[in-house]
Amino acid sequence: MAENLSTIIGKDSVFTGDMEVKGTLRIDGRIKGRIICDETVSIGATGDVEAEIDAKMVIVAGTVVGNIRTSEKIEMQAKAKVLGDVSTKNIVIEQGAIFHGSCQMKGVKEGEIKADKIMEKRPTG
Repeated sequence: MAENLSTIIGKDSVFTGDMEVKGTLRIDGRIKGRIICDETVSIGATGDVEAEIDAKMVIVAGTVVGNIRTSEKIEMQAKAKVLGDVSTKNIVIEQGAIFHGSCQMKGVKEGEIKADKIMEKRPTG
């Protein structure tokens, strides 16, 4: 990822507004607004984001308050705090991460997974 790193918001930096990034974005500071990124948004342990995020992939080690939408994957590392709804194809939540919101998985049609079908597959006894 380092060779494709396009934009860095450093630990002591504060940005307010809409940000559109081509390539990869690394956030170690504070952002308030909206983030649109065609690649990966990586929020470091000191990163504090209050924004709607639209990206290919989002990796969170810090704090995010806002909804996250990705076309590929969301990863919440052990010390991540995410308050908001997420929409993605794949999600990874490590033990210790805090996630408060709802998750909608792309590629799974509503009603495709039914409780009665799950119950049918359970062994009885």
